[in-house]
Amino acid sequence: MTGALAPSKPMTAADRCDRCGAQAYVRAVLTGGGDLLFCAHHGRKFSEALRSNGADIHDETDRLIETPTAVVDD
Repeated sequence: MTGALAPSKPMTAADRCDRCGAQAYVRAVLTGGGDLLFCAHHGRKFSEALRSNGADIHDETDRLIETPTAVVDD
């Protein structure tokens, strides 16, 4: 992120890709206001073009490789 815009809240499983409807991991905050959400695939596809047009990219694709914590059963 460039820091020019206020940080946005973390994405959740309810956030969906504006292109295909899969879970979103990339948010592009547009210079004119508003944002676009993308899955990892479409985030990679469109991020560079959006960034070159001034969008601020928030990428959470690193969450795809996190190991979930185990639930302890009492």
